[in-house]
Amino acid sequence: MRTMNVDVNQNGNPGTTDLLDALAELEEFDFSKLSDKPRALNIERQSSCEVMLLGELSSGSPPPVSLRNVDISSHKVEHEDHIGSGLNTPRPQTVSEPHLMVAEAREALNRSLVYFRGQPVGTIAALENSEEKLNYDQVFVRDFVPSALAFLMEGRPEIVKNFILKTLRLQSSEKKIDRFQLGEGVMPASFKVLHDPIRKHETLVADFGETAIGRVAPVDSGFWWIILLRAYTKSTGDTSLAEMPECQKGMRLILSLCLSEGFETFPTLLCADGCCMIDRRMGVYGYPIEIQALFFMSLRCALLLLKHDQEGKEFIDRIVKRLHALSYHMRSYFWLDKKQLNDIYRYKTEEYSHTAVNKFNVIPDSLPDWVFDFMPDCGGYFIGNVSPARMDFRWFCLGNCIAILSSLATPEQSNAIMELIEERWEELVGDMPLKVCYPAIKSHEWRIITGCDPKNTRWSYHNGGSWPVLLWFLTAACIKTGRPHIARKAIEKAEARLTKDSWPEYYDGKLGRYIGKQARKNQTWSIAGYLVAKRFLEDPSHVGMITLEEDRQMKPGLLKRSNSWTC
Repeated sequence: MRTMNVDVNQNGNPGTTDLLDALAELEEFDFSKLSDKPRALNIERQSSCEVMLLGELSSGSPPPVSLRNVDISSHKVEHEDHIGSGLNTPRPQTVSEPHLMVAEAREALNRSLVYFRGQPVGTIAALENSEEKLNYDQVFVRDFVPSALAFLMEGRPEIVKNFILKTLRLQSSEKKIDRFQLGEGVMPASFKVLHDPIRKHETLVADFGETAIGRVAPVDSGFWWIILLRAYTKSTGDTSLAEMPECQKGMRLILSLCLSEGFETFPTLLCADGCCMIDRRMGVYGYPIEIQALFFMSLRCALLLLKHDQEGKEFIDRIVKRLHALSYHMRSYFWLDKKQLNDIYRYKTEEYSHTAVNKFNVIPDSLPDWVFDFMPDCGGYFIGNVSPARMDFRWFCLGNCIAILSSLATPEQSNAIMELIEERWEELVGDMPLKVCYPAIKSHEWRIITGCDPKNTRWSYHNGGSWPVLLWFLTAACIKTGRPHIARKAIEKAEARLTKDSWPEYYDGKLGRYIGKQARKNQTWSIAGYLVAKRFLEDPSHVGMITLEEDRQMKPGLLKRSNSWTC
């Protein structure tokens, strides 16, 4: 594949040239040849009728939304030349439509910026006009990740650096729920800026779960923080941030929580319901795939970021041991394809001794009927949960995409996951990408598992709802596995509706045809997720900051099960 020459203008706003030909060759992209650092960007803007028209049309955009307790500044948006949706797909009706959608998304992302003492420190969850903001007027750690990736690709790393340092500072805050003290390494779920107009003073106030619905601490926040620190380092080539003593200590505190010894017999992390993106009671307690995949990826990122000093080496040794045990466990017991499904169907129960095949004593009669029809001949996926006498066979999008990006999934498993998505396109993508989980739970099962949660009714919210933010996960996974055509197809589905529907948080219905009944509009991570997905397709080299290649030492043939993790 030939090299693309990309420039950056004096304003530092990236665009692309010579990309039409590059997109035609995207199918042949060799991901393994990506350089450790993104190419230097050098963009020359071309005055064209389309860009001039775009400037005229966008000048009538609505003013920034006034947000209580948050200082928002609007920024002038430089509109960049944009590529069509790709080859072998229908072109938009007018050339200006994709330009306008990207420009609108970038402007909205800029308006979502939250400032603390004059510096941008994150993006608000939603640009909401309603009085019932709940906690959507805060900066969430997990929500900011796609925004951070967008800013890094736009050449604005200072925003990401500010966020990393401010959340690191909040990590040292007192964390108490009622009379119980949380672990020192817990990262906040979110924070907000409080303004004192009398004293003219601003304060950051963090939420560690003490005000969240269900009062659950965010297990995923620390993992996302480490992953984002690595993305910043990879994108900018600046290692000084990660090497700061404060950042090294922050990583070690997070790792201390995860690598501590206890009563566990598995290398996976035991978690409560609602501790991750699925933040309400949805039966993901135990060992949810989302947390295990993020845990694996954060361990691998920490391995690259930790200094090899006395304290760092101690954690590096512990990480290496855990990674080997975790990768074996996940690939062996969480993986499901047609052969494994048939084996479980024929399991014997009540087996004792080390020779047991049914190690978790799963009852074959507990297999749900839908999984036999859902499983294609060539596909497969990591199931939602595995624990004694219990397997949750639901498909969870985020966990499986992270498994691909982190190389928790082997190349063969990664391709099988993509095969499943293509084979079950109607079920997993439908009219709006992508299902957060499949299938929805309903009727008596819904009453038992969710506690009759009115927000998680069938095919809504986290119970089978469709979330546009998942586009960037899918796109990155598609590029890593050499299937960008899947991402293009999904993005075109989203482009048909997102701007018309004002960027909803999620969609409802079996096919995702309806805006979610409680979905916030102008949801920042829906906006940022779309921008990141588009930029990944335009320049796949950026995907390297959020992916990890397979470690040769963790290949299935080289793995041996540790005696300390016997079932």
